[in-house]
Amino acid sequence: MNLKDRIIVITGAGRGLGRAFAEGCAAADAKAIVVADINPDWGEATADLLRRSGAEAAFLPVDLGDPASIESFAAAVKTRYDHVDGLVNNGAIATGIGGKTFEDIDIETWDRVMRVNVRGTWLMVKALAPLLRASPRGGRIVNLASDTALWGAPRLLHYVSSKGAVIAMTRSLARELGPDSITVNAIAPGLVEVEATEYVPEERRQHYVSGRAMSRLQYAEDVVGPVVFLLGDGAGFVTGQLVPVNGGFVFN
Repeated sequence: MNLKDRIIVITGAGRGLGRAFAEGCAAADAKAIVVADINPDWGEATADLLRRSGAEAAFLPVDLGDPASIESFAAAVKTRYDHVDGLVNNGAIATGIGGKTFEDIDIETWDRVMRVNVRGTWLMVKALAPLLRASPRGGRIVNLASDTALWGAPRLLHYVSSKGAVIAMTRSLARELGPDSITVNAIAPGLVEVEATEYVPEERRQHYVSGRAMSRLQYAEDVVGPVVFLLGDGAGFVTGQLVPVNGGFVFN
């Protein structure tokens, strides 16, 4: 669970789960944390929070829906570091898109979700792969999936489909990057109490609570430990795996 000397990049780290992951990496003694976010106010706030806690942190903007922005981000990381040890692909579109049946989802929203959640994850891995290959400790990639893709959450088809794609992508990338000593794993949280899920109806929230083996709300800190583990030395021979972290709402 120690990340000493590791340089970690986290997308969507401006708030919610991403910020919790950044704080967890700092607490695990990461050498440096690169905060990536589309919102500069959120990103700078997280980086400042980390620095005030004694960690080395920098905010670099990125729009996961824009390939040129991802390339610029990777170039900016390269000017600071000659390698990267870990990448957490947390950034995604999740807020305010639920509640519509598959028949009511508009094509523009579908494409936007796929562009950010799926293509953005792939392009971020592609852009940072050279720096991950240069890691002297073995690179680590952790993709954020969702347990919605495991139980087939209704009225959320675009998001569920995007996270199902991330799970499949994780397995394929694990085989392609394994020869480079880079592990690729995915975490599938349940409904986490963060800003991005504030819009979720109470009925869906209670459906999760009552259906869990551990019947309580899920918080960001519940997901931090597994992510930090997968970024560290202890997970050096764990790859291509999906880890549901949802209090037993679904079993993998």
